[in-house]
Formats: sequence, structure tokens, C-alpha cells
Amino acid sequence: MKYYFAPMEGITGYVYRNAHRRFFDQMDVYMTPFIVPTQNRKLASREKNDILPEHNEGLSVIPQILTNKGEDFIWAAEEIKTYGYDEVNLNLGCPSGTVVSKNRGSGFLAYPDELDQFLDQIFSALDMKISVKTRIGKESPEEFERLLEIYEKYPLKELIIHPRVQTDYYKNQPNWNAFEKAVSGSAHSLCYNGDLFTSEAYDRFTKAFPQVDKVMFGRGLIANPGLAGEIKEGKKMEMERFWAFHDQVLAGYEETISGDRNVLFKMKELWAYMSQLFEGSEKQIKKIKKSQHLSDYREAVRQLF
Repeated sequence: MKYYFAPMEGITGYVYRNAHRRFFDQMDVYMTPFIVPTQNRKLASREKNDILPEHNEGLSVIPQILTNKGEDFIWAAEEIKTYGYDEVNLNLGCPSGTVVSKNRGSGFLAYPDELDQFLDQIFSALDMKISVKTRIGKESPEEFERLLEIYEKYPLKELIIHPRVQTDYYKNQPNWNAFEKAVSGSAHSLCYNGDLFTSEAYDRFTKAFPQVDKVMFGRGLIANPGLAGEIKEGKKMEMERFWAFHDQVLAGYEETISGDRNVLFKMKELWAYMSQLFEGSEKQIKKIKKSQHLSDYREAVRQLF
């Protein structure tokens, strides 16, 4: 089984990836948060920093692109190629309202004919491996049959499926019936993504789909960065390791972000997920989230651990 780390905007950048790899080395692939091509044909400094080879040494990284315009995807892929990458991923899964309103991410799934033309354009133009991360539709699982027909026409490196529709966001259960249609009917190499929050959830999935050899972890791995290790080794993450990992992420943000407030914003974003591991510690978690200075934050974290 291969383990992928899902891209999460604002969270899984290179600072986080390097710290995670240092303390939890079970992941086979890290996918970058999406890159959005702009009219000026220039990567934002944040996007460039995130894919620089010197910021990803020892990591297997796949950059992800978010767009619904073929020429923009082609430009971005060619630009990324100059940094040494031979594979990119197309984001057809993001359910965010601001993304979907522009018919990007999972919003693009509502326009299958245009998506078909888009894929034809990029595969005709690019000499690179291209994978797709998709949901099963915009509003209805019935849309997935048509989408699968489109995906089967192209030589995808792999198809990563989060079996929810866009309007689900992250509510409801992943639709395993829809995923089964891909397993039984697709010639592509498949990767599953969706609600693998615990080793028990992982076991249920592997028993249901023993033929699938790649899984992608997202929110569950942010909440518990040692989750993949727990699955592989059968033992819980040590809190000392978790604390050291936290401190490495914090140090990385202090080096790359100016101002306590901005660093704290990044760390508190992580605690929205990581706090789930600390049942009965609501008082200390509240102190962490209310801290206004790094000194107060560090003391609150120390008390928690």
C-alpha cells in the first residue's frame, strides 16, 4: 500500500511537509496545495517557494494545479517542469465556494463537455505525467458515470477519488458505491481519499477494497500526524514525538513568516485539527487558541503536553 498526503490549502506547505517527513517518515507522496495560474504568467512567491527543489529535498512531491482553462494549465505545468518535476496533478476536488463559483475545482465537474475538451487539450500539449484528483460530481452521484467515461479516454497517471459530491463539502459519508463503480469499471490506477481518520477506518476500507493499493490521507493526518505510522506499526504515536514535530513546524514558520500574529494564525489553524487528540483538555486548548503572543502560546502548549 502506498500512502499519499493530501494537499490542504494554507496547511501542507513545505515547512509542514519537511517537519512531517523528519518525524513521521511513512508517507510515499506529498501533494502540494494548489497552484493557480494567473494572467501575468508568473508563479506567486509563495507558490514558487513551495515547489523549489531545495525546499523539498528527500521528499516525493507532486505539484497540484487549479484551473479550468487548458492554456493556463499547460503554462503552469511547463513552468513547474523547469523546477525538475515530471508530474502534475489536476484539482477537480476542491469544494470551496470561492473556487466553485469560478467553475474550478469540483465546480468544473458540472460541465463535463468542457472538461472533456480541457483534458484533450492538455494531454495533447504536454509531455508530462498528469494525474487527477476528483469528486464524483457537483450535486449528484449519478454524474460520476459520465465523468468516468471522460477520464477513461485519457492516459491519466492515476485517478484519485474522493467519493463525495461538491455540495456535500465534508458532510455525509463517502459514497463507497460510487467508488466501487470506478474500481470495477476503470482501467486507471486508483487512489482512494475520504475520511480515513483512524486505523479502524483504514482497516474497514482495505477489507472492502483489497484491490486498491493507494490511499490518500488528509484531515485525519493533520489531526494525528502519526496516523500512518500507527496503521503500519500498530502502536500509538508518542506524545514526545508529536511535541517535537510541533516545535519543528513552529520554528519553520518563525523563520519564514514575520510577526507573532501571522505565525500564531498558522499554528492555530493546525490546532483546529490537532485538538481532537486531546480529549478532556478543552481548557488548555482554549488557552492555545486565545494566545496573542508566542511566549503565551508556547507556555500553553507546554502545559498541554
